[in-house]
Amino acid sequence: MRRKVLVSGKIIERDVAPRRVWDLYANRVVPYWIAHLKPWAISHAWVAWKDRVDVMTPINGREWPVPMPKDANLDLIRIEMLNARLTWAPYIDTQYVWLDVACLRQEGGEGEHVRLEEWKLDVPTIGCVYEHAYPFVVCYFNGLGRPLHLPPGYFQSDRCWFRRAWTLQEITDDAIIGGETGNDVMDTEVRGRFDESMVSLQRKRLSRSILDLVSEMQHRESTKPLDKVAGLVYLLETKSIPIYDTQLSAAEAWEVLVDVMDTWFRGQLFLFYPEPGDGSKYWCPSWNQLMEYKAIAPGFTGFPGDVWRMNNPGADLFVPAGSNIRLGNVGGLSEVPKEPIPRQGELVLNDDIGVPHTLIIVADHAHPIPDGLYTVLGGFTSTSRTEHWIVGQLTEDGMFKKLSVFRSVGSELPRLRQLTSQEPVELFLC
Repeated sequence: MRRKVLVSGKIIERDVAPRRVWDLYANRVVPYWIAHLKPWAISHAWVAWKDRVDVMTPINGREWPVPMPKDANLDLIRIEMLNARLTWAPYIDTQYVWLDVACLRQEGGEGEHVRLEEWKLDVPTIGCVYEHAYPFVVCYFNGLGRPLHLPPGYFQSDRCWFRRAWTLQEITDDAIIGGETGNDVMDTEVRGRFDESMVSLQRKRLSRSILDLVSEMQHRESTKPLDKVAGLVYLLETKSIPIYDTQLSAAEAWEVLVDVMDTWFRGQLFLFYPEPGDGSKYWCPSWNQLMEYKAIAPGFTGFPGDVWRMNNPGADLFVPAGSNIRLGNVGGLSEVPKEPIPRQGELVLNDDIGVPHTLIIVADHAHPIPDGLYTVLGGFTSTSRTEHWIVGQLTEDGMFKKLSVFRSVGSELPRLRQLTSQEPVELFLC
């Protein structure tokens, strides 16, 4: 089955079972097809190089060295997992668990050439393991197998579980804390920050907002820049998955991901990101823009519409929800104040008989929009309180070239509904 999902350098199925799982009863790593049950999973913060050691173990047949914290070992982890099973799921068969260092071929050993091939499929589909982990995910926040101990300053460490790129896709609603000893090892401030961070991450995962997810990834650390892009794949609900290609830069990997991304998320990038892209497309921000931008657009309501990837190379079609395209004069947004505050301007639209109407608009970002006549594409739904607009120009061949975005305030919606039609509009994007 695994061989069938890898076609032309792309993983064509979203749900791919792991290659191997750890049989806790037999204490050995076995092929998934032997277990054929959903494993539970272990999530952990990798400790620094100086604090870990490579261990050759019969658990994985000594096929590769297992990187472990110097003060932890797999036997004790196994005991804790078996005890956790008795505590949390005594009536469920939880014989199998997935742990990356034991089940995902690691660097080193005689099979290094095999690892490179396996990682093309196994690394991008790690998110599937956590998405379908049953009955729960055990999280070691202080390093694999280590007792839970989060001292003051933990959240500033680049080894903090909440600051690693890969753990963003490992967030679940029913995580079990690994390494608990029963002692009160967190002071009140740290415990409060811990609980707040978990709730915030769970909300972001459920929000289906690509800008929220990217904003979270901005502040995370990874061994390779590419890993930040790969760590978003499962969260963006792609129907197919790019392979893990270490030859690609993060910027190149992002463009590959955008091509297979769900159309809903592509629509968000077009409608809510406030600047034109500086990569291969104007409608979509580049990876560097997303990682460097410090004021990602605020939360939104309503359905923005879809940006479809067409069969023709480079062709992207915007199909908005309840939107229309018009010419309008934009003013008052050309200057950016030093303080990061919303700017208020005006949009002048003519009605069907040519009478101009002035509407209040707001820019929640620091990208200047020179005064002038633009093609404006606006959209709202029956449930939204604001109207989001993309401002730009139509090229000679009828494609839309994005400049920026703004919104109108809720009090203007009745007038907007009178001034705008709900005729469906489709636009090819630059």
